[in-house]
Amino acid sequence: MGGIAALARAAGHRVTGCDSGIYPPMSEQLAALGIAPIEGYGEDQIAIAPDLWVIGNVVSRGNPLMEAILDKGDPYVSGPQWLAEHFLGRKWVLAVAGTHGKTTVSSMLAWILERAGKRPGFLVGGVPADFGISARATDSDLFVIEADEYDTAFFDKRSKFLHYRPRTLVLNNLEFDHADIFDDLGAIERQFHHLVRIVPRSGGILANGSDANLKRVLDKGCWTPVEEFCSREGWYAGEPGAQGAFEVAWQGRVIGQAKLAMPGAHNRANALAAIAAARQVGVDPLVAIEALERFTGVRRRLQLRGISGGIAVYDDFAHHPTAIRATLNAMRKELPGGRILAVFEPRSNTMKKGVMKDALPGSFAAADRVYVHTAGIAWDAEQVFASIKNRVLCEERLDRLISEIAAEARPGDRVLVMSNGSFGGIHEKLLAAFDRP
Repeated sequence: MGGIAALARAAGHRVTGCDSGIYPPMSEQLAALGIAPIEGYGEDQIAIAPDLWVIGNVVSRGNPLMEAILDKGDPYVSGPQWLAEHFLGRKWVLAVAGTHGKTTVSSMLAWILERAGKRPGFLVGGVPADFGISARATDSDLFVIEADEYDTAFFDKRSKFLHYRPRTLVLNNLEFDHADIFDDLGAIERQFHHLVRIVPRSGGILANGSDANLKRVLDKGCWTPVEEFCSREGWYAGEPGAQGAFEVAWQGRVIGQAKLAMPGAHNRANALAAIAAARQVGVDPLVAIEALERFTGVRRRLQLRGISGGIAVYDDFAHHPTAIRATLNAMRKELPGGRILAVFEPRSNTMKKGVMKDALPGSFAAADRVYVHTAGIAWDAEQVFASIKNRVLCEERLDRLISEIAAEARPGDRVLVMSNGSFGGIHEKLLAAFDRP
């Protein structure tokens, strides 16, 4: 919604809005645009009397402002619908869908197109470091969008990505998530199939060939040419060498050598997806590879937040067991350093409900110590993590958690903080705690 606000501002509209718990990086982006969000959803905001209310999917019935909007009969629309009607239009939309990696692939793809001179518009869920903003409007025919499967709004229960009508579609991977709105994996696969059904035959689908769930989606029916990545028959990435470079191959033929600032097998897969999608709109893979070597990453994706007392603090958005495992493995294998202290906040609705809690202990295998913030969860963390109890600490109070981490950490350690929220500003608090005599 912050990105949509930025696009509306770029289109010349006067933009205001409200939210609860506003935090960086989006709060900083909005401030830079001169948009000052109002904290909370007080019904007195109805007095703003805008031409249109654009509603995000966090808003539900019972929200005081939403109830006032309904009572007054003001016009309203969902964010994705507004975006489709006012920005996407007849553009060549390149949409990136999947359980993991959407933000990274979208950012990589936008950067490749930028370096190729195509100046794409884009809307991603994070902030690409090379752009410094999460959304941009241009006069280009190309628009890159992070295509989320979460529902659109309380009045539109379709997945958001069905509004975007992509011509190029990346299917990065597919796992069960969002247990608050989907009953099972089959329900999510059905939404992905609806998405596949609207990609034109003149477009293209780039699908992760190693993902059996995506194969099931495509087997339900597909009317668009498909290229696979993470497949020996399609796009493939070799193992990195001593300097971190890896081969990029297409249908068994090596195209070139790529090197990424972002470590991990998952990011090599993300790079393949971006290279393949860019090729759909005329970018030579060698140009894409060169662009990715200059790609500096995405905020909150294995982002180094600082070093204090010889201890490095990293920030990552991982909140699903698969993403946690991939991030920790990447840090262990490809980022040099000492012990890894993993700090986890189970903040997503799925994690709070404990739907995938039994997969969590195994996902932390690469961590030397694990710290779990247990406030607000509906399950017994001590019991769930009993199998690794010798290296895990579960704590409800954030101040105590920080004290325990500070007492354990020593120079050379790497502290990896994983949450999809602000986590109470824990990064700065840890850096301050490590700055000790």
